Amino acid sequence: MVVKLGIERLLDSDPGDVVRGRAGLICNQASVDRRFRHVADLMHHSKYFDLTTLFGPQHGIRGDVQDNMVETGHAKDPGTGLPVYSLYSETREPTEEMLAKVDTLVFDLQDVGCRVYTFIYTMANAMRACARSGKRFVVCDRPNPIGGVSVEGNVLEEGHESFVGQFPIPMRHGMTVGELARLFNEVFGIGCDLEIIGMEGWKRPSGYESTGCSWVMPSPNMPTVDTAFVFPGTVFFEGTGVSEGRGTTRPFEQIGAPYIDSEKLAAKMNADGLPGVYFRPVVFLPTFQKYGGSPCGGVFLHVTDRGTFKPVITGIALLASIMEMYPKEFAWKEPPYEYVYDRNPFDVIAGGVRIREMLESGKGHTEIEESWLAHLEGFEHVRGRYLAY
Repeated sequence: MVVKLGIERLLDSDPGDVVRGRAGLICNQASVDRRFRHVADLMHHSKYFDLTTLFGPQHGIRGDVQDNMVETGHAKDPGTGLPVYSLYSETREPTEEMLAKVDTLVFDLQDVGCRVYTFIYTMANAMRACARSGKRFVVCDRPNPIGGVSVEGNVLEEGHESFVGQFPIPMRHGMTVGELARLFNEVFGIGCDLEIIGMEGWKRPSGYESTGCSWVMPSPNMPTVDTAFVFPGTVFFEGTGVSEGRGTTRPFEQIGAPYIDSEKLAAKMNADGLPGVYFRPVVFLPTFQKYGGSPCGGVFLHVTDRGTFKPVITGIALLASIMEMYPKEFAWKEPPYEYVYDRNPFDVIAGGVRIREMLESGKGHTEIEESWLAHLEGFEHVRGRYLAY
C-alpha cells in the first residue's frame, strides 16, 4: 500500500480555489514528499503557488532547537530566500504583520498522535489567527504514525489548558491532523475558513512503515516510529526528576535515574503483565539534560505487539513502580514547563491534577486507568463524527 499524502495531492495539480492568492506555509524538516523533496522548495518553484512566507513550529523550521526552549527572533530561509517566522517564540500565534503577505496559510507538519505534542496547537493557534484576519487555512493531512484506531488516556481537565493541551482530548487521540483540525474548528469554536486536503490510501489500522513514506524526525527527540509509540506514556517523565532518555540516541524508549536498580525495576514491570511490551534492564549515560554524564539505571521499553500495547497506562504503571520503590529519591520536576510558570510540570503534561494525586496516594495503574474511562467514552462519541478514513 502506498499512501498519497495531502501535500502531494495539493502539489500534483492546479490548486484552483483551494489555495487563494498569496500563500504562507507552516512546515519543518519533516515536511517532505515521498521523494524527500521539501514542500517549501516545491511550492516556491511551482507555477501554481505564490509562496511568500514560512512559519516554523517548536524546534524550528529545520528541527535544530532542543526541547522546551523558547526560541527568539526570526530568520530568512536560505533555500528560498523567504522570511521565516517562529511560532514558538515571543508569540505562538501568527501576528497581523506576519500574515500581511498571506491570503491562504497552508499547514504541513507530521504529528505523532499524542495530546502533548505541540504541533497540533501551533495549528490551532494559526487557525485562530486566520479566523480573525479572514485568511483561509489549508491542512495537508499526514498519517497518524501510531495508528488511528486506539484511543487511550485521561481527557484534559477544564482549567488546565496549556500549550501542550488546549482542548479536552485524551493523551492518545487516534486522529490525523486533518481530523483534529475539523474537531478544533467546529467543536471548540475556532470557526476559520478551513479546507482539508486528505490522503489517498491510508487506513486507520495501518502501521507507518506500510504507508510507503519514510520517517523523517519531526523533532530532535523523535528519532523513530518506535519512539512515537511509547511517547504518550513516557512523556510523563518530563514532569519528574527521572530521565526520559534525553541526551541518548533512544529518548523516551529508555527511562532511568542513577538511584534505580535496573534488574529489580525490570523484573517488577515484567511481572505486571502489561500487554504488548517487554522491559529490558539497561544502564544509559545521558550526554545532556537530566543526569548528563552520570550513568542511569532503568528500563528500555520494547514494544512487542503494537496492536495490544497501551502506552499511556504503561507509562503510568512504570512511574507508579519507581515512586513505590524509591520514595525518598523520587521527585517531581520544578516549574517552569512549556511557558507555564505556576503549575507542577507533571500536571501540565497530564492535563490536570487527578493522576498525580492518585499516584501520590498510592493508587495502582488499574485504578488510575478506570478513572478516565467515562470521559474517554464521551470523547470517542464526539471523535467519531470527525473521522475521515
